[in-house]
Amino acid sequence: MQRVQRQRSYLRLGVDNRNQIGFNPAMKEQIGLDRLTGLVAFARTASLGSYTAAARELSVSPSAVSKSVQRLEEHFGLKLFARTTRSLTLTPEGRELYERALRIIREVDDIEQAAMASRAEPSGVLKVTAPLPIGINIIAPALPEFSERYPKLVIDLRLGGQFSDIIEQGIDVAVRVGNLSDSRLISRSLGPHRIGAFASPAYIERKGMPKHLDDLIHHNCINFRYQSSGQALRWPFMLNERLVEVSPESRIVIDASDAVAAVVAAGGGIGISPTYVAAPFVKRGEMIPVFAQYQVDKFAITALWPVSRRGSPNVKVFLEFLSALFPAPTSWDAIVASASLSQQQ
Repeated sequence: MQRVQRQRSYLRLGVDNRNQIGFNPAMKEQIGLDRLTGLVAFARTASLGSYTAAARELSVSPSAVSKSVQRLEEHFGLKLFARTTRSLTLTPEGRELYERALRIIREVDDIEQAAMASRAEPSGVLKVTAPLPIGINIIAPALPEFSERYPKLVIDLRLGGQFSDIIEQGIDVAVRVGNLSDSRLISRSLGPHRIGAFASPAYIERKGMPKHLDDLIHHNCINFRYQSSGQALRWPFMLNERLVEVSPESRIVIDASDAVAAVVAAGGGIGISPTYVAAPFVKRGEMIPVFAQYQVDKFAITALWPVSRRGSPNVKVFLEFLSALFPAPTSWDAIVASASLSQQQ
């Protein structure tokens, strides 16, 4: 929050003094500040693709961002953006300046992180991103307790997969499925991303419990589609320590895990789901495991944070919070395992 407020004050200061003409020694500091204002506004605009998005990030008006960038262009005598009515595209000169501006802003962030590390109590804003189902089912329900423990820390939780460049977007901690290779990031495995097949008791009573994977051809299948690629999920199962993937004929395909589970719980058929999504339904008796013995740990759930944030007390306490959310075994896997055991008895 302090960083955004500081950047916002830079922008406003630059706009308020835009009509000053001439030069005197007393204005030297203001000129430097105005140039820094332009670099911040330019870098945010280049990262987010529009003045409006950059203004929203910096909590100022789009016109303030636009004028700051224009003054920067006038100062350097360069055209930084190729502008159309619908988009902003970096020019070759703009691309080079953007890469340099990012290095400057990262240095400023490093200085801020070092100052934050000297504080005993976490405070300010912590930007966190996570996939929607993990955010809804695991992180969000635990945030009230975390917030009560650290009342001076504001959590800015952003759900979805749109934050591809964690550093560029100013994210402090990201939760992802799988290990992402990036030398600028530190990673920590949190727990398994276990997935399996589920159905409602009413559906199984009506259609019968499948005994073999080949039996799926006789069932209504509900599948998940990746939003990023548009590809339907190939259902993974672990048979005799060998990973087998099948692509059943699906009557319904949905691009959100929670929606797949909702359809399954409503009696729509057999669906594939992460155990952390299915567990609440299983606990309420609305879903039961299918092929429980074939469930597989598909990748891992991982926390990532920039190297520059490693000394941040905010990041430290949030990582401790995440670690506590993923005991071994996890509570959701224990719920599903208990239901599987009950079926066998």
